[in-house]
Amino acid sequence: MSVTTQHTTPTELMVYRVVFALLIINKAGGLIYTRTFAPGLQKLDSNDYLILAGTFHGIHAISRSINPAPPVPPAPGNRRPPTTGIESMESSHFRLTCFQSPTGVKFLLFTSPEQPNTDVIVRRCYEVYGDFVMKNPFYSLEMPVRVEKFDRALGAYLARP
Repeated sequence: MSVTTQHTTPTELMVYRVVFALLIINKAGGLIYTRTFAPGLQKLDSNDYLILAGTFHGIHAISRSINPAPPVPPAPGNRRPPTTGIESMESSHFRLTCFQSPTGVKFLLFTSPEQPNTDVIVRRCYEVYGDFVMKNPFYSLEMPVRVEKFDRALGAYLARP
């Protein structure tokens, strides 16, 4: 939710970014990173996050396969654009934005429904992941992300106004 707070005058307004959580799922459907950003949220245990990641991975795969084909077949030599599956889901309490990288890693961003530009925010999370996780020589692909610089950079980006 975009929360506006009044400062010295009614015309000075600040808009704060409200991100609840970020989950990263590897291409096999395993949860490799989870972090919550909003204090006071109901805490889920690790099994709940694993179930959430696995369920979303399955639903995302099904939604990719039932996506309708484009009405016009591609010209010879051209490839069809890839189907994307679920990109966004919204309820009255949260919005889930999914970004799938070219390698199949999914970034699930949970925000307030009023949060603007969630696609930009989740793509920036992917860029931070590329900068601090994928360029880390000690990180093994498909394994849980335990990179302190990534945590700090992500926190600095998502926890700021």
